[in-house]
Amino acid sequence: QVHFLESGGDLVQAGGSLRLSCAASGFSFENHAMGWFRQAPGKERQVISCIAWRDDAPDYEDDKYYVDTVKGRFTISRDNAKNALYLQMNSLKPEDTATYYCAAVAYSNRVSCGEPTLAVWGQGTLVTVSS
Repeated sequence: QVHFLESGGDLVQAGGSLRLSCAASGFSFENHAMGWFRQAPGKERQVISCIAWRDDAPDYEDDKYYVDTVKGRFTISRDNAKNALYLQMNSLKPEDTATYYCAAVAYSNRVSCGEPTLAVWGQGTLVTVSS
């Protein structure tokens, strides 16, 4: 059974940092691209960052996607040995306030990120950024 458990959300002041984690289970994590999504109150869930399946070249950027609003502030990474996905968030802004989710996606490259593939969502983790 596919399962995602997100953690690391908190209340933080603008300009602060947080590191989100996602523990994945029930599928071959190392063979799937992964993504972070967020949903702000009253808005639709949107993708913010994705990463391809490999974890042996952390500085290789061509297989990572970032939406323009988080470029230069957020960094996605993964550890296939731990079935874990991470999102380092720096210089947080009030508009980053949302519930954050992880999901398997069809693909990831510098230009775009594929759709979620496993039709499963976790509970998410809430990030609140105060001004």
